[in-house]
Amino acid sequence: MNGVQPLLRMHGISKRFGAVQVLHDVDFEIYPGEVVALVGDNGAGKSTLIKVMSGIFKADAGELAWEGRPHHLTSPSDATSLGIATVYQDLALCDNLDVVANLYLGREAFSTLSRLVDETTMERDATVLLRRLSVSIPSVRTPVASLSGGQRQSVAVARATMGHPKLVILDEPTAALGVPQTRQVLALIRRLREEGLSVVVISHNLVDVFQVADRIIVLRLGRRVATLEASQSTADQVVAAMTGAAEADVANVLQTGGVTT
Repeated sequence: MNGVQPLLRMHGISKRFGAVQVLHDVDFEIYPGEVVALVGDNGAGKSTLIKVMSGIFKADAGELAWEGRPHHLTSPSDATSLGIATVYQDLALCDNLDVVANLYLGREAFSTLSRLVDETTMERDATVLLRRLSVSIPSVRTPVASLSGGQRQSVAVARATMGHPKLVILDEPTAALGVPQTRQVLALIRRLREEGLSVVVISHNLVDVFQVADRIIVLRLGRRVATLEASQSTADQVVAAMTGAAEADVANVLQTGGVTT
């Protein structure tokens, strides 16, 4: 995106756990209103990278800039204060509570007169939020335990947007979902982009990736090995980058003097 400043830029990020070097000098950037898919095989470093950008892990080396200004994230609250929201695979929803209670858990609205929880206001605002995001559920008073996987994921994403973030990170949002539920979540990701939010999506499902991503960043063995424009790339190219096949082809060309077999 020529001339446009990244919303988030990470440069030279490295992270070690004991003797294991998980991230090696990784760069990452995402622009306003962009969906970036972060892909790679198990152990590629995807989860560690998003935990650095969400303040859970502190990088051993590297720099992070938010809207062009350097920042040092030392906790998830630091990331939240900037406008970074993360939805992990476990969703952190309370099955015994209804949708309204889950959306407002820890941020309940109180009446200024009675100082009691203002259930009416929370129900009204929850309905408006879910309608704006085109989230379809039976009722905002439906217990979360009775929702489908796609509906639960949508509620978790909606809750993440309540703090008015600029960047939403989704960790495997369509994992273990059926086709209709996956379609619902992918539509929600598009809706977030339409609202001007940036979205990072970790996914192993390349079909889903190509349906929503603008760019695809590939990690392999803790290094950034490829950046692809989704509209100009194929799943085979992504797989080649993930497995190292593309590098093997280059090496073969060099060894054979320009002839591949």
